[in-house]
Amino acid sequence: MKNTRAKKNLGESGERVAALLLEQRGYKIIARNFRTRTGEMDIIAQDADGLAFVEVRARRNSYGSPEESVTMPRKRARLFAVAEEFLSAHPQYENFAWRIDLVAIELDRAGRVVRTDVVKNAVEG
Repeated sequence: MKNTRAKKNLGESGERVAALLLEQRGYKIIARNFRTRTGEMDIIAQDADGLAFVEVRARRNSYGSPEESVTMPRKRARLFAVAEEFLSAHPQYENFAWRIDLVAIELDRAGRVVRTDVVKNAVEG
């Protein structure tokens, strides 16, 4: 149970850091934790290029890079499906260009942020 709570806390704090980082870079946050039967999108935001469906990955240094965690075909397919469900449910965005971005956050063993990165088009179909 402790690992589940720690993982949830890591995810929630990672999403807060990611939202602040995106806002600092000029993104407007539209939704957080958009859930469907297919899955969840951590953040949906808009920038000058269109909509960004953002997967947030926070990792402690010992567990591999955040970027490595979205390389599985099933994970990519789920992210695209959730994005398409959002667009279907929100027709006001149907003509927007969109992409799937990644916010990578690495923490040291003490939980301090040591690296953040916004990777545009991190997941391609």
